[in-house]
Amino acid sequence: MAMNIVLLEPEIPSNTGNIGRTCAATGARLHLIEPLGFHLSEKAIKRSGMDYWADLDVRRYLNYRDFLEKNPHARVYYATTKGKNVYSDLQYEDESFLMFGKESAGIPEEILVQHPDTCIRIPMLGDTRSLNLANSVAIVLYEALRQQEFRGMCLQGKLRKFEGT
Repeated sequence: MAMNIVLLEPEIPSNTGNIGRTCAATGARLHLIEPLGFHLSEKAIKRSGMDYWADLDVRRYLNYRDFLEKNPHARVYYATTKGKNVYSDLQYEDESFLMFGKESAGIPEEILVQHPDTCIRIPMLGDTRSLNLANSVAIVLYEALRQQEFRGMCLQGKLRKFEGT
């Protein structure tokens, strides 16, 4: 079982690279809905995603309609500052799709109004417009994984033994 991160028309390659690295670390699939504001071969993607990009399960779609047609039974949660639900208040299922919009505009309202019950938000102070896209993905994804008790993930680190200790 894997979570699914969906980026609707991402614009900044380094954000997508960082999100790809997070997906690699968690076993999440990365879904990219075009148009993209960059080429996947750009150095910024590879630099921020480092050597993890080759290990990702990345799926691309021509547009939002193509995404829906290829994932007809997807349970999608739409991350938006306009959401009525705090992201940590909902229960995420295995194989959930967590969708995030482009950096400059988010997810279009014509999509959001069709799914008010699965629109989620990350609480922020006052007039803060939004958080960085890669940070937002990490926040919501790790809450969904926490709810699943981080199944299959390494829960304990190891310290290396140093001389004199």
